[in-house]
Order: sequence, then C-alpha cells, then structure tokens
Amino acid sequence: MNWYLKCLKQYADFNGRARRMEFWVFGLVNFVIGFALTFVFAPLYYVYALAVLVPNIAVSIRRMHDINKSGWWVLISLIPIIGSIWFLILCLMDSKPGENMYGPNPKGL
Repeated sequence: MNWYLKCLKQYADFNGRARRMEFWVFGLVNFVIGFALTFVFAPLYYVYALAVLVPNIAVSIRRMHDINKSGWWVLISLIPIIGSIWFLILCLMDSKPGENMYGPNPKGL
C-alpha cells in the first residue's frame, strides 16, 4: 500500500525513476479498486479512473526512466496489440544499475 500512496503523492512528478514494484503495485491496487467500484456503483469507477489518470501516466514515465528510456516510450502502447505487448515487456525489465540521466537508482536508496 505504501507504493500506491507514494505514486499518489508524486501524482504529477514526471522526473526521476520508479522501481518495478512501485509501478506494478500501483497498477494492481488500481485494478482492484476499479473492479470493486464497477460492482458497487459503475459511474463512480469513471470518476476514479479520471482521478488516477495523471498519476498513472507519471509512474509509467518514471518507470521508463528507470530502464534508461525516454518517457515518450509510453506512447508505444498506443500502437494496437504490438505496442501494448512491447510496453509490457519494457515494464518488466529490471532497473539499469547505477545512476543514469534521470537520477539515482531507486533500489540503492
């Protein structure tokens, strides 16, 4: 839950790096909350999805920074099928060791 709250606190921070754990926990918690809201009150799901849109984009960009890619690589997911698969592969990659142009490795902090 700390990873989820960390992403919400850095809701518009597009600088720095995000570990795999931070990215995937944020996605999992969003999925669970969205799934629950769909059954409770469907229109509330859309409000929630809109509320976490910017934090989701921010953590995705920071995840790309962690593997030493530009944040623009997030846009590859807009390509049907292949783009989403490639983005998934990028998100599964381990952090680049040491410091890169986007900051220090979050695993070392």
